[in-house]
Amino acid sequence: MDRRGFVAGGALAGTVALAAPAIAQGALPEIRWRCASSFPRSLDTIFGAGDHVGKRVAALTDGRFQIRVFPAGELVPGLAVADAVQAGTVDCGHTASYYFVGKDPTFAFDATIPFGMNTRQINAWLYAGGGRELLRDFFAGYNIVSIPCGSTGAQMGGWFRKEVKAVQDLQGLKMRIAGIAGNIMQKLGGVPQQIAGGDIYPALEKGTIDAAEWIGPYDDEKLGFQRVAPFYYYPGWWEGGLNLSFYVGKAKWEELPQQYKDVLESACRDATLETMAKYDVQNPQALRRLVASGTQLRAFPREVMQACYRAAFELYEETAARNATFRKVYEPWKAFRDNEYQWFRVAESAFDNFVYFMHAQEQQRR
Repeated sequence: MDRRGFVAGGALAGTVALAAPAIAQGALPEIRWRCASSFPRSLDTIFGAGDHVGKRVAALTDGRFQIRVFPAGELVPGLAVADAVQAGTVDCGHTASYYFVGKDPTFAFDATIPFGMNTRQINAWLYAGGGRELLRDFFAGYNIVSIPCGSTGAQMGGWFRKEVKAVQDLQGLKMRIAGIAGNIMQKLGGVPQQIAGGDIYPALEKGTIDAAEWIGPYDDEKLGFQRVAPFYYYPGWWEGGLNLSFYVGKAKWEELPQQYKDVLESACRDATLETMAKYDVQNPQALRRLVASGTQLRAFPREVMQACYRAAFELYEETAARNATFRKVYEPWKAFRDNEYQWFRVAESAFDNFVYFMHAQEQQRR
């Protein structure tokens, strides 16, 4: 059983049972929405999360509620989705909330923050730990309803034109990196760049940037980064788990019949399970192909990881001291994270570390 999607099955089954009789009676309206994605269509897994929602919503409402998803750039630029939904230019959007930390760093909690929680812990916080309630209050100020919709799991640390051997190697490093992680890199002398997914390759190829992170092997291989940067680092300490989000304009949400709201929520939960499962299947295969073709896999040095960790929590404390909105979410988030870490160290981490160690030994003996 995939615990990451434990909520999907029951909620989805309940939605079908509720929606079908009313739709059969013709009691619900026909609704057509346009959804702006932050992702290109070529990235079938991450773009596909939003597309999956559209298909499930149509299937569960007998075609009466339809959502057409447009890739980044067709309706609005990928990094303009929040503005478009807030302004009512589009009905809804599919995005990663940390793209909008320039408005308020609190947006990051709806996606992920560096050295935060893994996918299961994020889902626990959102669905059962009070996270969604905190974030609903925050997004109300932007006239947006945000629904968790897709997950990538832990990400890779990105592609570098030169090796990173020490903290000093981050000095002056121009790196495409999203969200608050860019602020952390800046504290260590880096020069963060916010670039949409489809524009990363030419910037890396031309040397406009020195490094770039995106998601993981499957998507990175599709974007061709291995052709222009030889070193592939791990882990992506800024994204131990990434929650994607489905944005709905507040007015549009309030116009929906309750049964359509239930259908949309269930479709988004289903997309989270679907996306995570696909990445877990596709990433190992893609990583093997990349290494076989000459990619040089590297772990970030512990010295670098420790420096980034310290800089991250210094930044959070500084931000919380001056931003009451951030502090309102950060303090309960941190308390929840601390509790989760204690539990995961007891059972989850102990199990994982032991079986991975034993497997590695077996591989060496072959």
